[in-house]
Formats: sequence, structure tokens, C-alpha cells
Amino acid sequence: MSAKLVVALDVPELARARMLVERLRRLDVLFKIGYEAYYAFGEAIVSQLTADGTPYVLDVKLHDIPRTVEAAMKALVRPGLEIVTVHALGGTEMLQTAVRAASARARELGIVEPRIFAVTILTSIGAQDLSELGLAGATGENVMRLATLAREAGCAGVVCSPQEVGEIKAFFGPRFGVLCPGVRPAGSAQGDQKRVATPSETARGGADYVVVGRPITEATDPVAAALAILDEMKAGAGR
Repeated sequence: MSAKLVVALDVPELARARMLVERLRRLDVLFKIGYEAYYAFGEAIVSQLTADGTPYVLDVKLHDIPRTVEAAMKALVRPGLEIVTVHALGGTEMLQTAVRAASARARELGIVEPRIFAVTILTSIGAQDLSELGLAGATGENVMRLATLAREAGCAGVVCSPQEVGEIKAFFGPRFGVLCPGVRPAGSAQGDQKRVATPSETARGGADYVVVGRPITEATDPVAAALAILDEMKAGAGR
């Protein structure tokens, strides 16, 4: 599968989110709704995307007891929702419950079942942070361990940095999805991300979804910025 560009709608105002969706949707991208947008105007933007038939990702990183995650998942699933994120650190029972709840709710509604992707190690976490969190071993080891947990629990894929995507694809095969945040065009500010790569490098590594936020959403011309990133991704994939 060719890598797909995911535009992170990490913006504070509904009007700007709507403008970005209107201008970028013709480029065949996915839109990712994370904490900032979801807590500020989540229902409004989700309702718009659903009504327009525009697919989207809910990056809500569910991480709670299984019963709470089950209830949340049932409330989140609706037409157009392509991916929902959960935290792999929630454990096997929570992950299995999330997968079952999403499937059951989709059947009730008669819609396509969303894919559950488990967050492994956040891209803002560096090697020096792992010991503070009580995680032994290198970053890649922890990512692979959590990816294995997610795969065995029935998740469709994982969220990891571009630096781990190659190993995940080599071990689990092409059908296990990988969504990569921490992607920055060459010359862009790294911000609070610690494990990053360019769109070209991420696509070349085998990522299925390449997430880019501020380099597009804060650009003077978001369409031109997105097109440049799509060109980088095609070059990386050898197309």
C-alpha cells in the first residue's frame, strides 16, 4: 500500500480547521483529530467530516480500564472514522476490548469497521526518558514489544516514530499498519519531537500513514505545503 498523507488538525479554532479541511480535502488526504481539536470543537468538526463523507483519524489515545474504553469506543465509532488510537500500555485486555467494541458498534450501525492502532512510544520520548518511565532496554526494543502486544490483541496496526517503521514492517509484514507522527520536511523546526524523519525517509521505510501537522497547518499556503510533502513521499517511495 502506498503511504497516505495524514494532516493533523492541531489548531485552536474551529474556523481554521474547517478552512483547512475545505482547502485540502481535494488532495486525497486523511485528517487527524487529536486532543487540541477534539476537546475544543470535536463534535462540530467530526459532524462536518461525517456529513461530507470525508474520512478521518481520531487520535484520542484511549488508555483506561477496559469497561471505560469499551464505552468510549462505542461513542466514538461513526461513518467515516478510519482509525482510532489507543495506548498499547493499556495492556492486552484493554486492547482486545477496544477492538471488539469498535467491531460491534460498526455492525450495529451497518458501517465499515474502523481500524484500531495502538500507540507504542511517543515520538517526544527519547532514549534518556525511558529509564525515568521504568522501561528497560532501548527505544526500539520497547516499540517492538508493544507492537507485538498490539498485534496479538487484534489491533490493525501501531503508531510509532519513523525510526522504527522499517523493523516493524520487516517483522510483522506489510498488512500490519504503521502510522508515523514525528515527520518533518527537511529544514522544518523539530519542535517537541525527538525521533523524527522527513516525509521521503518515512515513506521509503514503509509507513502506511505519514502524519504532518504544523508544517502544513501553519503554512501561508497549506495546499502548496501539502503538495510539496506529497511529492517528497512519492520520491521516497520511488514513484
